[in-house]
Amino acid sequence: MSRRLPLYGERAPAAAGAPDAYDSELRLFDTSRGAHLFVVEGSRIFDLDPESAQQVESLKRTQGDHAALSAALFPRRPEAPAAGLMPLYSISLNVAQACNMSCGYCYADEGKFGGSPRVMSAEVARASVDRLVAESGPRLLVGFMGGEPLLNREVVHEATRYAARRAADAGKQVSFSVTTNATLLRREDVELFASHPFSVQVSIDGARELNDAQRPMRDGSGSYERIEAALSLFERFGRPRHLAARVTVTPRSGELLPTLDHLVSLGFDEVGFAPVLVSPSPEYAFAADDFDRLLVRMEACGRKALGELLAGREYPFGNFITAMQEIHRGSHRPHPCGAGAGYLSANAEGQLFACHRLIDVPEFAMGSVGRGTNDEARSAHLRRSHVDLMEPCRGCWARYLCGGGCYHEVRSRGRVACDYIRGWLDFCLKSYVELTSGLADATLFGRDEPDALESLLW
Repeated sequence: MSRRLPLYGERAPAAAGAPDAYDSELRLFDTSRGAHLFVVEGSRIFDLDPESAQQVESLKRTQGDHAALSAALFPRRPEAPAAGLMPLYSISLNVAQACNMSCGYCYADEGKFGGSPRVMSAEVARASVDRLVAESGPRLLVGFMGGEPLLNREVVHEATRYAARRAADAGKQVSFSVTTNATLLRREDVELFASHPFSVQVSIDGARELNDAQRPMRDGSGSYERIEAALSLFERFGRPRHLAARVTVTPRSGELLPTLDHLVSLGFDEVGFAPVLVSPSPEYAFAADDFDRLLVRMEACGRKALGELLAGREYPFGNFITAMQEIHRGSHRPHPCGAGAGYLSANAEGQLFACHRLIDVPEFAMGSVGRGTNDEARSAHLRRSHVDLMEPCRGCWARYLCGGGCYHEVRSRGRVACDYIRGWLDFCLKSYVELTSGLADATLFGRDEPDALESLLW
């Protein structure tokens, strides 16, 4: 067994497809660089010489207990002491449970989440900030969601300034995020986002024809021209700290690489794809036989990103960059995200839920901004959704990179995308080997970039 891949973190299925096709603890894979072993515990990658690869393959065939084999070959680090609930880090404020658009795939019922349109009062927004400051550590994040949050512009502005003052008084650092369709953006919004540490995520589905077909305004007109105008405002009056494009991908989206290239050309700092699994209109949601085609299209985008990074150029394909970062640090996630842990979401009335996609879902209710968070509900949620306790997740080699899947999507559709997720992560593991090896070669041949990977990924 040869060197371990450089720059790799030490932390560390009977799944939806055919269980026998996937190894739960050790996964062998090949690239143009040779044979490699992915150790599920700690998400570690090792290079293998041919003899070592044969030995591992033989051991896997003859020893049924792959967990014991993995522990014998690759001892775990000492377990950290068990900890209680982490402090809150972020609350997103659903300041407008309403929208000015009429996207056919919208899981949130145009922001209403099955209820009537409503907006958050300034009083509830301030109480949400107070709750976050009271229960957070030294850093906190205030998010603004909808619907379309700029339908309640005044509360977004007031809550931002209030949070900045409250955090400063408490000796804490605050940052902000907003997810917007950008069609209502004004100069004063841009200046607010530029003057505070904001990450702005703009919903846009591609070039004009595709975007306008999938993201019409309520009167049926297109939204692309309005987004173009919003982007010009950012250029004229100040960019936020981070400006991202969120692309909702449906079976109608077609090839993804032209969309990715187009949005990169518009100057976004990041472009990310989100396939639709939950939609009131079934034709917008991916069915089981759609995922093979989606994977081919995602891999085409990944190959473009890999080529650009190997050439020493940044290429902000968010799905790929995030996967490279997760693999690089040795991600070992027992949950898919921070929902119910460090992150909660407040509805218009100030009731707290596990995340912005689970607003008004009773089984994910977790307190209120007035009374405080319900730690018992948070703890129960995290216990029952731990990836090592769920079937079929506990037997899947990708479990610590996946975390078990989005709670909202699993609740609504089950785990229909497991094979697609494994396929994408398999592609990303191979790409990570190619990327780290290629950058190491470039350094050996004279490129003065000892931290080339970090400089490209962060």
